Parts: sequence; C-alpha cells; structure tokens
Amino acid sequence: MRVRDSLVLVTGGGGGIGRGLCERFAAEGARHVIVVDRDAKGAHEVAGLIGGTAIACDIGRAEDVAAMGVRVAAEFGVLDLLCSNAGIFERDPNFADAVSAADDSWARCWAVNVMGHVHCARAFLPGMVARKRGTILNTVSAAGLLSQIGSATYATTKHAALGFTEYLALTHRDDGIKVAALCPQGVATAMTQGASGSEPALLDGLLTPAEVAEAVIEGLAAERFLILPHPQVKDYMGRKATDYDRWIGGMAKLRRSSFL
Repeated sequence: MRVRDSLVLVTGGGGGIGRGLCERFAAEGARHVIVVDRDAKGAHEVAGLIGGTAIACDIGRAEDVAAMGVRVAAEFGVLDLLCSNAGIFERDPNFADAVSAADDSWARCWAVNVMGHVHCARAFLPGMVARKRGTILNTVSAAGLLSQIGSATYATTKHAALGFTEYLALTHRDDGIKVAALCPQGVATAMTQGASGSEPALLDGLLTPAEVAEAVIEGLAAERFLILPHPQVKDYMGRKATDYDRWIGGMAKLRRSSFL
C-alpha cells in the first residue's frame, strides 16, 4: 500500500517506534494520522507536531479499545492503515530461573503484547472487511521469530503476537486485507535505555525509530508480510528452521557470553 492520502491510526504513537511511524506517515502525505497512547501527554505532543488527532487509550483494556473504535468510526470513518504498535517489556526477576516472572507480570505482558492486537483488530477489522480493503501492521519484534534472552514474558507473548498476526493474514487475505508483521531487533527507544551493548538484541546495531519507519514504508509498498529492519534476522530464522537443536545450543552460548 501507499500511505499518501490514507487514514492511519498508530497505537503507542506517543514515543519510540510509534512516534517514528506517525512522523513518517505524516511526511508521506497521509490524509490524517490518529496518535493513540496510554500516555495522553505524549499522544498530544506527537499529534500537535504532525497535525494529527490524539486519543488516550490503554490498548490492554478491551472496553477502552472498543470505545476508541466507535469514536474513530464516527469522526473519521474506516481506517486505511491500522498500526497496532504498542508493547511492553519486563525482565525476568531472576535471570537464572526461566519461571521467575510473577503472574501479574505475565498478565500485563499478555494483555498488551497479545490482546492489544486482538482488541484493535476487533475494533477496526470489520470496517475494512466490509469495504474489502485495508492494511494492518502489527509491531511484533524479532523476539517473536527468535527469542528474547532475559525475558520469558516478552519471548512468549511476542511469539503469540506473531501467531495471531499470521492468522489475520491467512484468514482475511480473500477479504482484501493486507497484513504485515514488523519485527525489528534493537531500536533506540525507552525500552532499550540503559541496556548493555552486549545484550543479544543489540548486537546487530541499534536502529533509530526513523530507520524503522523507513523499513515500514518500503515493506508496506512491497506488501511483504515480514518487515525486517535488521536484515540479519532472516538468516537467523533460516538457521533456526534448518537445525533447531544447534540453534538452541547457540542461543544458550550467547546467553552465557552476554550475561554471565
């Protein structure tokens, strides 16, 4: 798809990758960009810079997203591009224990990283299907294709997010809906502030949100399902698929060298 003249909504648009996407979509000539974030101040700041509309919403809460969907439909109509981008990251409390994360941490990560995509699709997909046209971009992370050393909750919920995104793509392809999964590694956002340069997700370089947005524009234009700002991820996926046992051994070695 081309972003020019499109009605776009970005969750998590108040900062990080989401802000980069909002700014780039506006620069590409989007008809209007709706900036959604739990942080109302951040959403309003970005919307003010690009001439968009700010909406405060917690995408982990189904009722909040449903209300947002009703408002957007009434004020703007059917979206051309839904960017379900918001996500959270929580580390394992005990790096040596894969099940050390508490239940409330699992619940928070599941609510945002997985159900956030579900809630947004419920709110905006029906209009797209009725019109037989629309694009959904879910920010997943390379962790959904590979893993995330140091966070069981992030690794698991991002795999689930990829699974849901795949299911959207195969179920609604014949409805004229294009679906893409954005899967970067390290990006210079609040999520990576203070992280050690030896952490696996940062070893291939820390991209800026603007660089990720550039990859998104290219990927959407090519209508690719996987958008990989870090091209190395494709090679890692191939190694994983070719020899899973060797890949796990390599990841265990990387874990030891990076954190111990």
